[in-house]
Amino acid sequence: MRTIVLLVVSALVAAPVCAQPVMRSSSPGGVQIQGNTDIRAKQEDSAAVAAGQSNEAKNSAGTIKDGTQIQGNTNIKVEQKNARAVAVGKDNKATNEAGVIGGK
Repeated sequence: MRTIVLLVVSALVAAPVCAQPVMRSSSPGGVQIQGNTDIRAKQEDSAAVAAGQSNEAKNSAGTIKDGTQIQGNTNIKVEQKNARAVAVGKDNKATNEAGVIGGK
């Protein structure tokens, strides 16, 4: 009987700790946001082209990158038109980023 009472009391004491929200991310670097975040992004006629070895071309609008921690309210309003990103050759990167938080 004492064991059952002890287990019930332990569960009631631990419940508030377990009830805390846990923020998880699918990426290893993770993104942690505490507060309200409003992201409104629009892209038109965007093109990203990478030709060659180990090249990267990307268009990003209204993104939060890995390893970013935001505390408080955040508003991102982005509009990107006719953006082009082209990387040609070897080990090149071309990027158009608008309204991006964090990252390298």
